[in-house]
Amino acid sequence: MPSLRKSLFAAVLFSATALSPLAASAETILGALSKAYQNNSQLNSARAGVRVTDEGVAIAKSGWRPTITGSANIDYSRGHFDARRNEPNVPGQNGKISITTGNFGVQIDQTLFDGFQTRNNVAAAEAQVRASFESLRNTEENILFNAASAYMDVIRDRQVAVLTEQNLQFLTEQARAARSRFDVGEGTRTDVAQADAERSSAVAELAAARAQALASAATYRQIVGDDPGRLRA
Repeated sequence: MPSLRKSLFAAVLFSATALSPLAASAETILGALSKAYQNNSQLNSARAGVRVTDEGVAIAKSGWRPTITGSANIDYSRGHFDARRNEPNVPGQNGKISITTGNFGVQIDQTLFDGFQTRNNVAAAEAQVRASFESLRNTEENILFNAASAYMDVIRDRQVAVLTEQNLQFLTEQARAARSRFDVGEGTRTDVAQADAERSSAVAELAAARAQALASAATYRQIVGDDPGRLRA
């Protein structure tokens, strides 16, 4: 995905130079996308798959290359001789003899025509490489989209948790006020019960909001490969 890759890193480079030090302390969405592009395990696995598939082209092309085989053989023999059998009047002509013989060979085979088998194998391997690249591009797009979604989900769910906590604080004050009014005779038990019920509901909502924020953070960590710290909205 060359165009998206270039635009992504160009945008990251621009943001890195344009942001002030204070703003740079918070993670931007471009920074999250860059981390996901580099760290995501699914994306790295897809890249490794492309490299493995690409090696299949070289293997297929090996059908056009010659094959070289070599052989070697060495024989060693040792014996005795007695020259006096032929020259009985010449003393001291007996002794030992060693003979070493060897042969070496190299064979080169070059296929001139294999019924287009190698050509077809190369074409099939190259088609697999193109398919792997398309699959990688699709994976990149999905991962970057999911990373952007996870980034925004963390911001949203954290904000929802904050607002839910503020709502709980407000309803806690309302319940306290309702009980105070009841104590001085200005309220009813129904008012107190209703205020307490609303507060209890807010407690459950806050627990659910915090759980959702943690789940979104876990999804972000899985996709981006880093914990969501301060995120810049």
